[in-house]
This record gives sequence, structure tokens and C-alpha cells, in this order.
Amino acid sequence: MILPFIAYLVLANAATYAAFAYDKSMARAGGRRVPERTLLGLALAGGSAGAVTAQRTLRHKTQKEPFRSILLAIVFLHVALVLGWAFLGEAWLIDGSAA
Repeated sequence: MILPFIAYLVLANAATYAAFAYDKSMARAGGRRVPERTLLGLALAGGSAGAVTAQRTLRHKTQKEPFRSILLAIVFLHVALVLGWAFLGEAWLIDGSAA
């Protein structure tokens, strides 16, 4: 079950990075932008690492508030979920009980 999950995370993070890159190119060209809600939704759906990587490498959306704070909250949520899974096991994520 872990391999499909890893594959999903790789795709989610690649898609999120691509969306940030596209938004950055549209910002420079004066074209139609990707809504912030979409970028944050992609991050929430598992692409937070891709979002943070894009933010830093592309220097995009680094000063924009509340975008920055919401993205940071999503990153903390994902870290908490990973730590919960690592220390309490998979059952904790599914039904809330410790293994």
C-alpha cells in the first residue's frame, strides 16, 4: 500500500510545482493567473513539498500574505500527519486508534 501512496505524492508534488511555475510565467507575461485557492488546494492535497520548493526556487509567492501563512499551516499539518503515522502507525490515520 505504500508504493501507490508514494507515487501519488510524487505526482501531487510535481503537479503543484508545475502550477507554481506556470503561475510565475503568467505573472511575468501578464496572462491569466492560477488562483491562489488552486495553488493552496494542490498543496493541501499532498503537494506541500512541491509548493515550498517552487516558492523558494522560483521566488514566487514568498511575500504574499495570507498565502504564505496558509501554506505554512498546510506544511505543519502534513508534518503532523507524517509524525503521527510514523510514531502511532497506520491505524491512527484510519480510525484514530494507536497501534
